[in-house]
Amino acid sequence: MARVASTMLPLGTTAPAFELPAVTGEMIALDRFAGSAFLVMFICRHCPFVIHVQNELAKLGQDYQGKIGIVAISANDVEHYPDDAPDRLKEMTTELGFQFPLCYDASQETAKAYTAACTPDFFLFDRNQKLVYRGQLDDSRPGNDKPVTGKDLRAAIDALLAGQPIDADQKPSIGCNIKWKPGNAPDYFG
Repeated sequence: MARVASTMLPLGTTAPAFELPAVTGEMIALDRFAGSAFLVMFICRHCPFVIHVQNELAKLGQDYQGKIGIVAISANDVEHYPDDAPDRLKEMTTELGFQFPLCYDASQETAKAYTAACTPDFFLFDRNQKLVYRGQLDDSRPGNDKPVTGKDLRAAIDALLAGQPIDADQKPSIGCNIKWKPGNAPDYFG
């Protein structure tokens, strides 16, 4: 499995606009989160790094429901990775009990706008749609025997909700690369 790190989009970046279909058929757009803090997660179904943390992702949705907005996005090329097709993502949503929408970015333009590089990749924005955290969920990775706690991302969310400063010393997420369609890989992705 390839190990790719987050691009670490500059803090303070304004959230790029998007409008994507959720696997339930509902359209989800950035304006859904107007006036509230929100988390954008780039995930997929087949990646071992996502599978390793998927229960914690579901728990984040449960624990922060009504406190922040959350949306998950999968942008993988489904022609070459059919497990990440919308119908399979919908199964994932049901199996894990996600309390947030999971969208499919068929054009991969939203992933590019966020400079998403890996799955999972996390972007936390304040109520003014400014980036306050990007990076890892926690230090756990498949095979390193560290427990999945979500501590890094949870600390950032909790600080944001409490009106406290968020530590700017943030570690990149590590995961499988976004599976770009042939000829569609962005410049930032080597």
